[in-house]
Amino acid sequence: MAQASPIEWTDATWNPVTGCTKISPGCRNCYAERMAYRLQAMGVPAYRNAFDVTLQPQVLEAPLRWRKSRRVFVNSMSDLFHEQVPDDYILRVFDVMRRASWHEFQVLTKRSERLAALGASIEWPGNVWMGVSVENEDYVERIDRLRSTRARVKFLSIEPLLGPLPRLDLRGIDWVIVGGESGPHARMMDGDWVRDIRDQCSSAGVAFFFKQWGGTRKKKSGRMLDGQVHDDWPAAQSVQQVTA
Repeated sequence: MAQASPIEWTDATWNPVTGCTKISPGCRNCYAERMAYRLQAMGVPAYRNAFDVTLQPQVLEAPLRWRKSRRVFVNSMSDLFHEQVPDDYILRVFDVMRRASWHEFQVLTKRSERLAALGASIEWPGNVWMGVSVENEDYVERIDRLRSTRARVKFLSIEPLLGPLPRLDLRGIDWVIVGGESGPHARMMDGDWVRDIRDQCSSAGVAFFFKQWGGTRKKKSGRMLDGQVHDDWPAAQSVQQVTA
């Protein structure tokens, strides 16, 4: 079975790789790292190495067995484009996504340099959404590298939003997710930063999804922005509905 997900913008998670290393400020309070050590302590075999990068080939073809179509977040517990993941393994993951054409797969990376370097080698299935994380102005170059790929749907995860992003170049971008940090030691997010991104998306005709205010009490903070829930989705969707 797919692992059902509480993440608002997906239905399920699939982790053919687990573990990661921190490369930018958005990684500081990584929820996946906390969860990996918890799962290791519980004796879950896939997390025997805790948060060290580990290939999980035993689940590689799992989506082919899920008959009901769903949106699948790929590597919620890792980064597919981590430097320790071999090129051929990344291509195997993309091959599974191509074959499991009745799902939509959401791939997210902070390692945009490697994404751009491998982009020409990837056969980009229409059911793969490719995204990069951008937490502040220091990392907007990731957007240009995403734009260089042939992914049909391109999206930004601006979570945790750690500073204003007043001059986003949204050419070729289909979807923007914004959210504040949650959990222990969550950092502050200014509401005006969110409103500015919302307005930029509106002007550019880009779907805007506001995930959460975050904080240490995420549920209480909620996800209303100026009295409205923003649950927009990219227009270019290719999933085929398959009955269970």
